[in-house]
Amino acid sequence: MLGDSLSAGYGIQPQEGWVYLLQQHISAQGYPHQLINASISGETSSGGATRIAKALEKYAPAVVIIALGANDGLRGLSLKAMKQNLAEMIEKSQAKKAQVLLIGMKLPPNYGPAYNHRFESIFSELSQRYQTALTPFLLQGVGENRTLFQKDGLHPTAQAQAIIMNHVAEDLMPLLRTPQSPKL
Repeated sequence: MLGDSLSAGYGIQPQEGWVYLLQQHISAQGYPHQLINASISGETSSGGATRIAKALEKYAPAVVIIALGANDGLRGLSLKAMKQNLAEMIEKSQAKKAQVLLIGMKLPPNYGPAYNHRFESIFSELSQRYQTALTPFLLQGVGENRTLFQKDGLHPTAQAQAIIMNHVAEDLMPLLRTPQSPKL
């Protein structure tokens, strides 16, 4: 799992975050996968592209979840560079035979419709080009409810985490192998 503060659990306890809850969900369903959360608050796609090779080598994952790009957009960084960085992470993951779940993001409306459209379309374009699984918007079901955000207005509360987890799990679970049979 490569992500930013939204995946690192900014402002909440680690066991309250959606990535932790996703691991609990995976285990409860009988899957043997261990979810390694390599998310860093403030991370951009450039940072993820820099770190991906080492993470792939260290963990040899079956699935790579990429939830980066939000900080690129919020900082007004080059969308062309963001797209190249995400493509590089996908290519490196697929070269190591890992399946990829790409998680998209949306920006606040004050960035303007043209910029927002270009930003949002990057995720679907890359998913189509590389045939990856896609969660179009990480905060689906959360983003429209301001009571589910911390005082900063950017980071979801602990109460929002299960909603995020359930949304991502829908797209992740088909990528996992057959669950292990329960032990009798």
